[in-house]
Amino acid sequence: MSPDGLAILENLEKVAAERQRREADAGLEASTLAVKAYQHSRFARTYADLLSQPRYAESARFFLDELYGPQDFSDRDTQFARVVPGLVRLFPQELVGTVKALSELHALSEEMDSAMGAATGSNSLDARQYASAWQTVGRPQVRARQIELMLQVGSALDRYTRNPILRHSLRLMRAPARAAGLPALQRFLEAGFDTFRAMKGADAFLQTIAERERDLAALLFAVDLASPRAARELSALP
Repeated sequence: MSPDGLAILENLEKVAAERQRREADAGLEASTLAVKAYQHSRFARTYADLLSQPRYAESARFFLDELYGPQDFSDRDTQFARVVPGLVRLFPQELVGTVKALSELHALSEEMDSAMGAATGSNSLDARQYASAWQTVGRPQVRARQIELMLQVGSALDRYTRNPILRHSLRLMRAPARAAGLPALQRFLEAGFDTFRAMKGADAFLQTIAERERDLAALLFAVDLASPRAARELSALP
């Protein structure tokens, strides 16, 4: 199998391991779901302006649901793991590279969400609890890598919109992808392509996400939770 295929499988194995660990610990499962739910609502608040703008709403919703959503992606992941060799043969190399980045982002997010859930031990979170868990887990380099991968996936989808041949090829992949057991992956790629094409240029959109996510990460690492100013600083969190 190609290096990209092996990397995708390794990332999916990490995701499966995190799920199994949480399934064996009901408390960790509940607290991790609380982390995911908080992050989903946080993203909706941070990007309320983009979600309300016709030009950016669909793409922001795509990010919110596909990359930040608290929903269970196990069906999609099972499809990936079962047919990765066929995926690598079937899809164009550029798309395989995007799937690799997506799988790494997914693995890192699952690992960090579990770590945050273990740090909070709570079934619901407020800003202070979230910031405390963020600082307890730490790992700023991993946080930066998550943002980098998210932007990498977005940039790739934006590039694809300028390649009509690739879009046509993607449409032709529907039947083979369905036959190969890859409908969830096909839907993800087509939805991403279509929402980014409708935006007619993603540079400003992706720059906004990069700036806000990096500013948020820096603020969460910097806030002194023992300071009297902490409540005011946390209230300013997007």
